[in-house]
Amino acid sequence: MSNIMKNEVYKTIRTVRNGGVATISINNPPVNVLGAKLMKELKTVLQEYAGDDTIKVIVFESDNSEFFIAHVDINILDDQEAVEELSKNVYEGLNIFQTIGEIIRKQPQVTIVKLKGIARAGGAEFVASADMSFASLETGKIGQTEALMGIIPGGGATQYLSEKMPRNRVLEVILGAELFDAKDAERYGWINRSVPDSEIDLFVDKLAQQIASLPDGVVATVKKVLPPANLQQGYQKENDGWLELVSKPKAAEIFSSIMKKGAQTPDVELGIENLLRSL
Repeated sequence: MSNIMKNEVYKTIRTVRNGGVATISINNPPVNVLGAKLMKELKTVLQEYAGDDTIKVIVFESDNSEFFIAHVDINILDDQEAVEELSKNVYEGLNIFQTIGEIIRKQPQVTIVKLKGIARAGGAEFVASADMSFASLETGKIGQTEALMGIIPGGGATQYLSEKMPRNRVLEVILGAELFDAKDAERYGWINRSVPDSEIDLFVDKLAQQIASLPDGVVATVKKVLPPANLQQGYQKENDGWLELVSKPKAAEIFSSIMKKGAQTPDVELGIENLLRSL
């Protein structure tokens, strides 16, 4: 009998259990934007898994070969009902985007991102919040491109990146607003390592299964003695800066303009940095 169990109750994710490893596949067409529904479903499944001590590892991947998570849904703030619902259960002092990252950071299981395709802005923050991340050498790309939209990252990137790389590189990542390929992301410490696309599935699966098969208590103890840093003060400063800029007319103008030009469609999203620089 197979030890693989499937759960198809969600609309924007697929979940599969294989022994002590749970895989969450992001599936929010056409470009996997981090919208309200995806955020709610991620929170739900992660909270469910947090209470299941038979799960030792959670792997995040994408069903879309071109996009892991393109970015936060540009229109999410227009959906006041969804934003208010998400805001009901945020961590104190954090916004809804930072809360998603903090849930991942505090997850009792080891969290691993398998990055194929693009993770941009809120998608890059998602990657950086995980315990480990491995990117396809050929297709994995990651970038914090918020500055091109007249804002700063508001979902934890200023804090996550400051843990992973020196200040001069964080400034380059945020203000340069370019997509990094997997090799440079590895060199900067943004991800654990880049792996050839033909090998990454096997590599991540082997690592996840090896961790899941460790004797009882090892994973929990390691996560206890290596806790994530307390980023509360940094989160607050980041949120204040993001709110100040996102409320300015220029940001709204840029959001509106790129939506009219096809943002959140695959063809445009593959090179949206060029569109933003042309405005």
